[in-house]
Amino acid sequence: MHKLLLIACLFLTCNADIQMTQRSKVMMGTFVSVSVERGHKELIKQSFEIIKGVESSLSSYKKTSPIAKLNKNKEADLDAYSYESLKLSLQYYNETGGYFDIAVGKITKDLYHFGEKERVASSKELQKSSTSIGGLVFDKSTAYINNTIKIDLGGMGKGFGVDKVSAFLVKNSVKKAVIALSGDIRCIGTCKIAVNNPLDANQPLALFTMNNSGVSTSGNYNRYIKSPKYNHLINPKTKQSEQNFFSVTLVSNLPSATLDAYATAVSVMPVKKAYAFLNSQPLAYIILQADKKLIVSQNIIHYISDLKLK
Repeated sequence: MHKLLLIACLFLTCNADIQMTQRSKVMMGTFVSVSVERGHKELIKQSFEIIKGVESSLSSYKKTSPIAKLNKNKEADLDAYSYESLKLSLQYYNETGGYFDIAVGKITKDLYHFGEKERVASSKELQKSSTSIGGLVFDKSTAYINNTIKIDLGGMGKGFGVDKVSAFLVKNSVKKAVIALSGDIRCIGTCKIAVNNPLDANQPLALFTMNNSGVSTSGNYNRYIKSPKYNHLINPKTKQSEQNFFSVTLVSNLPSATLDAYATAVSVMPVKKAYAFLNSQPLAYIILQADKKLIVSQNIIHYISDLKLK
């Protein structure tokens, strides 16, 4: 069974003067929450249907999804969501210098079995595994992979789902809403955010307010086998789990899929390379390093307000 991901980031409130309706469900292996202003509560059901559609397209666990079929049969017909996700993933691969790589499925799925009957992969198994994105070929209708790789869209899929719901709500004239899938949150209007503290569950790592923006948090502390040493954040270049950061939180008005992918990639980069990459992007960050040092980007005031740190 696909285990639930712990929520790495929570929204607390929207504008106190506006009454909101909130509903939550378990979808995409995590807790999904949609909150909208009372006058648009009928859109919540449709929002969950959108998430259901995204999951049906991108999941590697649902046997009927294009991605699951691709992994099994080495070719599959694509729908709009799966094609767009593959196209974006190739873009993110290039932007991050290969640190965001959806071709890690042979490791995450076949060796570690994350979300299923989990096990620790041996060094020999990891050395033999392939993470070559060159083994993927696709167009708008069909995708092919060679026998050496499998596709895992877990590093951007939740952010992708957030984007689709957000676009739907904005199109329907919603002015205040929050969409949350685990550590990926989008605020339409103003909302308050609490980032979970990996070192102290009783005290948030950070509290802040953001407006018409997204936040994505990735960490090695909430999904691992036996110990964080064997976490789900796989460096595609070394084929090993990384532990340079306890958590990486990114804030920006970039698409949530982009923030999700960047947070995933940064989590497995060498430290200096990670900060060099982040400082070149239009975003702010709050990072808890493995040495327990909290790093906040100097441009944070341009993206959030009312920041309170632990």
